[in-house]
Amino acid sequence: MTKHIRPLRLGALPEGMRRALRGAREKRGWTQRELASRVGLTQTHISGIESGKIVPRYDTLLELVRILDHDLLMVPRALVPVVQSLIRDHMQPDHKDDGEERALYADDADNEESSEEPRDEV
Repeated sequence: MTKHIRPLRLGALPEGMRRALRGAREKRGWTQRELASRVGLTQTHISGIESGKIVPRYDTLLELVRILDHDLLMVPRALVPVVQSLIRDHMQPDHKDDGEERALYADDADNEESSEEPRDEV
C-alpha cells in the first residue's frame, strides 16, 4: 500500500451483525462448539467473534454466515433503507393475508379506506 493510504480495520464486527450471527446459531440449536466444528474453528474463536473480541477474516465470516444459511450482500448505501424495510416486512407476520400489494414506505393508515371523498391529484 502507498504511505498515504491507511488500511481500515474494524475493532469488532458491528453489534447487530454479531447478534444476528448468534441468533442464527441459536435458532439452529447449535452451541458455539458445534458451529466451530462445522467451520473448522475453535469454540473460543466463535466466542471471540460473537463477543467482538475477534474480527474474523472475510472468508471466515462468509463461511460462518453460509453455514448458518444466510449470506452477505453488497448493497449500495443509498438502497440500504429500502433493503432493511423489505427485510423487516418479511420478518413480520402479515396480519392481512389478503395478498394486496402496498407501498414500501406507506403508513398502514394510508392504506385503509378513508371516509373522505376521493380527490383529484395533480
